[in-house]
Amino acid sequence: MYLTLKEAAEYLSIEEPAIERLIMQRKIRAIHDGDQYLIYKEQFNTHLKQLEKYKNLVEEILSEPIPEDVDIKDED
Repeated sequence: MYLTLKEAAEYLSIEEPAIERLIMQRKIRAIHDGDQYLIYKEQFNTHLKQLEKYKNLVEEILSEPIPEDVDIKDED
């Protein structure tokens, strides 16, 4: 399925000029049909899956309790 520039911006939750810059930098593959850019939606699946994976990893790391330091002495 192909998306227009506007649809891709909504799908990725970023501004249209940012999508255009990414296309010009060849970070997003797109087809220009003479009138508009068409962007293949499936190219984002791997990226979005990796973002979700790293988000879960960060949440897991942040939820781990901080271990007690063995060098701390009780001075009471």
